[in-house]
Amino acid sequence: MYDDCPVCGLHYEVEVGLFYGAMYISYGFSVAIVFIVGVLLYNLAGDPPTSVYIATVAGIVILAAPILFRLSRILMLHFFSGINYDPSYSKV
Repeated sequence: MYDDCPVCGLHYEVEVGLFYGAMYISYGFSVAIVFIVGVLLYNLAGDPPTSVYIATVAGIVILAAPILFRLSRILMLHFFSGINYDPSYSKV
C-alpha cells in the first residue's frame, strides 16, 4: 500500500482496529468462495471425494489471498474511514 495517495496526496494512517475489520471482510470473502466453489464442484463434477473439495478450495483461496487482502483493506477504508473521493481534484 502507498504511504500517500498518488492522486490526491492524502496521507494514509493506520487506525487502531482497521486490520481487524479488514480480516472480517476477508473472511467473509473466503467463506463466499468456499461456498461457491463447493456448489460448483457438487453440480459440475458430480460430488467428487472430499479431498478434491479441500484441494480445490484451498488452492483457490491461497491464489486469491493477495487480491482479497487488498480488496478487504480498500473496502474497510472506503466504508468506515469517512474519506470522500473527489475525482475533480487531482494533484497531477
